[in-house]
Amino acid sequence: MAVRVVLLGTAAGGGFPQWNCGCVQCAAARDGKLPSRTQECAAVTGNGRDWWLLNASPDLRAQLTATPALWPGPAPGATPLRGVLLTDAEPDHVAGLSTLRGAEGLKAYAAPPVRAVLTPMRAALDRYAPWEWADSLADGGFVLAGGLVVTAHPVDSRIPRRVPVQTPASGGPWVTAYRVEDLATGGVLVYAPSVGAWSPVLDELCSGADCVLLDGTFFTADETGPAARPGGAPAFAEHLPVTGPQGSLEALARHLGPRRIYTHLGSTNPLLDPASPARAQVAERGVEVLPDGAELTL
Repeated sequence: MAVRVVLLGTAAGGGFPQWNCGCVQCAAARDGKLPSRTQECAAVTGNGRDWWLLNASPDLRAQLTATPALWPGPAPGATPLRGVLLTDAEPDHVAGLSTLRGAEGLKAYAAPPVRAVLTPMRAALDRYAPWEWADSLADGGFVLAGGLVVTAHPVDSRIPRRVPVQTPASGGPWVTAYRVEDLATGGVLVYAPSVGAWSPVLDELCSGADCVLLDGTFFTADETGPAARPGGAPAFAEHLPVTGPQGSLEALARHLGPRRIYTHLGSTNPLLDPASPARAQVAERGVEVLPDGAELTL
């Protein structure tokens, strides 16, 4: 077997079209001229039987229903899902955990501050069926059922807006990327859907990867939209833009070996339009934008 990855969702928080966004692209999506997208989430397996979620979006129920490999059965209550790997504590990456309530024996991995801030949700889930929660940053990484070995790597100390600054866990790291390797074939996936700035850590991860799923929220460093923050803080400050001298497209140009794919696309990002000059620009550099439901084999 090889590593299989399904892109369950590829849009940023709010999905596409976003409910409160009246931009040209969201209008086109409502008119059926551009494909809609659900909120970012993926699933990975090393043997085709044991599947692990990479984040848990608010759209998770619909995403699982649309993916036959993740359907339950044949016994009542049986599921191929074994657990979840969380990159951060943002609502669009953890809200789907409630969809999984009642599933016994699931295991969730997250960085210590993420686990701490999710304590109320963890307690609620345990009232349905107990889960095991583990530190994703444990020394040496961890092995998943299905023959996958995973290491988590801090890529941002950004505290989610839902978390009081004075929380005991506010020291971070709050945002991680995952390196997922198949022990049998050596295939390597790097999963980094939330990145505030490029770093040597990302260079190191990309240099040894077969596929990189990377934050593509904003195309430019001055994009604005319904995600503008209270107090005037720009939304793009929380995500590395695709273009510009410090953008991810230039950084990815140093890593021509892996398959490179943008995910977590914001509603104002012109990459959502397959006919746009923006899409042509990234395609010329060998970087892809794929639809919801796309499956990759490494």
